[in-house]
Amino acid sequence: MKFSKKIYSLLVASALVGLTSSCEKQLEEYNPSGLTPDAVYTTPAGFDNLVNAAYSYTRWWYGKEDGYSMSEMGTDLWLRGAGDVNPDLTDYTTLQSSSRAVESLWSKLYIGINVCNAGIARVGQSGMSDALKKTREGELRFLRAFYYWHIVESWGSVHFTTEETLGAVKTANRTPVDVFYKQIFDDLAVAVANLPNAPLVATEYGRVTKPAAEAFLAKMYLTRGDNQKAAELAQKVISSYGFSLQPSYASLWNMSNLENKEIVWAVNYSRDLTLNDRVDTNLYPDGHSRGGNNGHLMWMMKYDDQPGMTRDIANGRPFNRFMPTKFLLSLFDETKDSRYAASFRTVWLANTAVTTGTKPLAVGDTAILATKKVVSTAVRNTKKYRVYDVNDIYNTNGTGKNRLQYVCLRKFDDPTRPTIQEEQSSRDAYVIRLADVYLMAAEANFNLGKTDDAVKQINAVRERAALPGKVADMRITAADLSLDFILDERARELAGEQLRWFDLKRTNKLVERVRKNNPEAGASIQDYHKVRPIPQRQLDAVTNKTEFIQNPTYR
Repeated sequence: MKFSKKIYSLLVASALVGLTSSCEKQLEEYNPSGLTPDAVYTTPAGFDNLVNAAYSYTRWWYGKEDGYSMSEMGTDLWLRGAGDVNPDLTDYTTLQSSSRAVESLWSKLYIGINVCNAGIARVGQSGMSDALKKTREGELRFLRAFYYWHIVESWGSVHFTTEETLGAVKTANRTPVDVFYKQIFDDLAVAVANLPNAPLVATEYGRVTKPAAEAFLAKMYLTRGDNQKAAELAQKVISSYGFSLQPSYASLWNMSNLENKEIVWAVNYSRDLTLNDRVDTNLYPDGHSRGGNNGHLMWMMKYDDQPGMTRDIANGRPFNRFMPTKFLLSLFDETKDSRYAASFRTVWLANTAVTTGTKPLAVGDTAILATKKVVSTAVRNTKKYRVYDVNDIYNTNGTGKNRLQYVCLRKFDDPTRPTIQEEQSSRDAYVIRLADVYLMAAEANFNLGKTDDAVKQINAVRERAALPGKVADMRITAADLSLDFILDERARELAGEQLRWFDLKRTNKLVERVRKNNPEAGASIQDYHKVRPIPQRQLDAVTNKTEFIQNPTYR
């Protein structure tokens, strides 16, 4: 069960004070009750709603299309599918200040920051018990650090404040990256000190906890080059709280097994889809057009125009936004690594009989095969099903040839949706899971020269991924270890989980690996793409235009 994140109109109103010029109008429209924050936030129930509101902005990034574009696209792992609506982030050719996705997430992250600032300043007057005040402040401190990390890594030295904004802001500051990180570390220190090991109420799954704060703090240490602290803290999370890798990698993605012992923290989505964040005049006036988790839409190829296939719930609604690079598929040895079959869909079974023509199909027969291998004409001629092999999907140089039919990421599929057309999924978006913590610890130990420890931590992840009888074959030795191997392993384990852009930037490998392994984005990526453009709407809104200027080279 999960804690409710309903956000009432007053809370949304007080949150909508970012850096744009339209705040006063939104405040006027969204607070018809006439209540003030001071009247509401001094009650325990009102303050809890503020904290819930602070969590809600995680849903604009995690499990949403723009968040996938910002965190997975433009890396070594993905090309644009035929339906990609953010190609500027996928291949960099048109990435400028007009980017719709960049503007949307800039706005939501700063709104989330402002809600956190408001709560941190007001927690002392919340009317809660002292113990609960500490917990709620720990949650808000974590969330502020979390949002500021997304901001500083995405945009660099941009606007920073720890003060609640109560009206339209007409100026913005340029704050050094080091100042952001000082605040991130300060906030996470409070979060680690204040948060419980598990949610105070057992049914409130999704609230951030001490191990989640420690795991995120370990990632911050890793990002800033303090490898010793990163390694120690990651190992503490691995050893001290009862987390464990799931016995089967495939079981991680089962809709009935989302709240499992591998998950350190997830952005939760409600089983009751009305409690998610679809636009609603009263509850979510600034909500999302697609509400819940949308990952199931993004990675699926166009299958429902093929013989024997009609759209159904089991096979999903294909938006065909993103397709894997040839490089990503090449990283897996499916003869010993279960993660290939668990991560990717390659076969579609007929759900409609084909009774005409020379190649009839019965329901349940294979209708489509998409494969990273080469299938000869002679073999194709013996099959009744459609084949899309590596040469059908990719050009010789690895660019996309067929952006409609390809091997598809299947991690986020949701066969429990109520209807064929349903865009919302109740799937949680995993933000930190134990395998990621193992790989962070391995990266830190590798950087420290502690290769034996790094090998053990990587092997823990690889052994879980092994097919039956292949555990020994999956183990590596120190001779296999390199930073590129660690990044390859992170791709095999975490592809699509909204980490890749940050991983490549943290390791200073973004430009190098995109140029080497992604022939589309690699043709355009430059060093300045290590930060995103500041939205033009933001630049137009401020009065100190000579001080708050665009990131270099962007227009």
